[in-house]
Amino acid sequence: MGGEVTKKKPKPTQMNPNWVQLQQKLKLNAPKPYSRTFKKSEEDGTSESILGKRKDRSDDESDDSEINPLAPVNDDSSVTDAVAMDCEMVGVGEGNKSALGRVTLINKWGNVIYDEFVRPLERVVDFRTFVSGIRPRDLRKAKDLWSAQKKVAELIKGRILVGHALHNDLKALLLSHPKKDIRDTSEYQPFQTTGSRRALKHLAEEFLGAEIQSGEHCPIEDARAAMMLYQRNRKEWEKSVKDQVRNKKKQGKRKQKKKPKNEDASNVSQDGYESL
Repeated sequence: MGGEVTKKKPKPTQMNPNWVQLQQKLKLNAPKPYSRTFKKSEEDGTSESILGKRKDRSDDESDDSEINPLAPVNDDSSVTDAVAMDCEMVGVGEGNKSALGRVTLINKWGNVIYDEFVRPLERVVDFRTFVSGIRPRDLRKAKDLWSAQKKVAELIKGRILVGHALHNDLKALLLSHPKKDIRDTSEYQPFQTTGSRRALKHLAEEFLGAEIQSGEHCPIEDARAAMMLYQRNRKEWEKSVKDQVRNKKKQGKRKQKKKPKNEDASNVSQDGYESL
């Protein structure tokens, strides 16, 4: 048997330690059946998706949930049966005299139907920017008073005019409007406390939960606030206006009835004296 050669098993070749480490890394990094890459935030237990981190998303959602109550409900910019107006004034003369610097009208949906800077007839000496928001550059190419007046008159004619302290705005525009068609939030009795008028800023905060006039006034926001106050109380407001009109008519009829009676009585008494 000495002729048989026994085959020795080859000794396993020892792999280079660097190669072993590389293989281990490749195994670890090999794609898994359900391939999804996890970021460090997921490994820590805070998942992240296309909407962003959960913490960030909750912040965004909270911001989105704080909807501006004065935002228009649609994009309809047509002229509606009720329009709201607000004006910003500048100082002329010695600065203590007010003149129209900007006029804004919105429809009942809160969309702007007219918004123009207006160049006063007199020289502006105080732009009152901290309140009006008007700057010298705004009036360089502004509309003249008569153009703005004509356009506003067309838009408010035959419509309900909503606003706050509207007598000031109409005075600045040199316009008038039928009292029966004016809805002034400064004069609506349910908005008053102990018979005194309240600022639009306070009404908007209390009844609408909206913050306005925190700095420079925005006539668009102010007009929207007035319109929103009117729309939320429209049914009761219109009823009170109808009641007022009805009462005035009754009073007028009573006065008309009383006058003839007095005249007849005087005639009778005169006839009586004459007959004697």
